[in-house]
Amino acid sequence: MRLVILDNYDLASEWAAKYICNRIIQFKPGQDRYFTLGLPTGSTPLGCYKKLIEYHKNGDLSFKYVKTFNMDEYVGLPRNHPESYHSYMWNNFFKHIDIDPNNAHILDGNATDLQAECDAFEKKIKEAGGIDLFVGGIGPDGHIAFNEPGSSLVSRTRLKTLAMDTILANAKYFDGDLSKVPTMALTVGVGTVMDAREVMILITGAHKAFALYKAIEEGVNHMWTVSAFQQHPRTIFVCDEDATLELRVKTVKYFKGLMHVHNKLVDPLYSMKEGN
Repeated sequence: MRLVILDNYDLASEWAAKYICNRIIQFKPGQDRYFTLGLPTGSTPLGCYKKLIEYHKNGDLSFKYVKTFNMDEYVGLPRNHPESYHSYMWNNFFKHIDIDPNNAHILDGNATDLQAECDAFEKKIKEAGGIDLFVGGIGPDGHIAFNEPGSSLVSRTRLKTLAMDTILANAKYFDGDLSKVPTMALTVGVGTVMDAREVMILITGAHKAFALYKAIEEGVNHMWTVSAFQQHPRTIFVCDEDATLELRVKTVKYFKGLMHVHNKLVDPLYSMKEGN
C-alpha cells in the first residue's frame, strides 16, 4: 500500500491526474485493447478531472480507447436532474474529452428491475476484461462508493439504503433540503472495487482525517469500508496535509520519506504527442 501526501488539495488532484494519465499512456490502448477506468463522483475528484481535461485539450491524453465504469448512481432521480451522477459526469468530465459515450458506463437508477441492472453492470465489467484502475473517494465515515458502514467487504453491485450521515453530507447539493435527497442508490460493492488490478483513493480535507486514520492505521473493519483496501495488492491513497491530521507523526514521516519514490510514478508526465 502507498500513501502519497501532498501539501494541498490542488497538488493532490494534480498528482492523481498525472498518475491516471501515465497509466493510460503506458498501457498503450488501441482498438483491440481498451484501458478500463473506474470513476467516482463528489467534490473530491473535481480537481483531478479538471487536470485530465487540461491534458486532453493540450493533446497529451486521449480517451478514445478508454472504457469507464462509475461507482454509483442515485435511485429515482431523473437522469437529466442536475444532481444525478449522469449529469455530474457529463458536465464535469465526459463532454470535455473524446470518450465514446457508449464506453462510459453509469448505473441506471431508474431501471425497472434494479437488481437486474446491477447484475448487468457486473457482467459489463467482466466483458471489458475487468477494471485496470479504479479511482475512488470516501465519505467522512469511511465509506467507498455507497458502501455504508456495516457493508460486506466482499459485496457486489447492488441497491443500498443511504446512511443519515451520507444524506446530510449530500444535502448541500439539494439546497440543504433533506426531503429532496435520495435515500437509496445503486453502487458497486467493495468486492467489485477490490477486483480491480489497481485502486487509487483520493482523500482530502480535515473532515476526512479520521477516516484516513481508520483506513491506514487500524485493522480491516466493515464499519470503515475503505479499510478493506489494506488487503489489496496495489492500493494508492492520495491525500493532502489536512487529511493526515489524525495520523501518528511517525506514520506521516515514514510515508513522506517515500515521496521521492512515489514521485517517479508521475514524473516524467507522459504524452501521446510523443508517441510514448
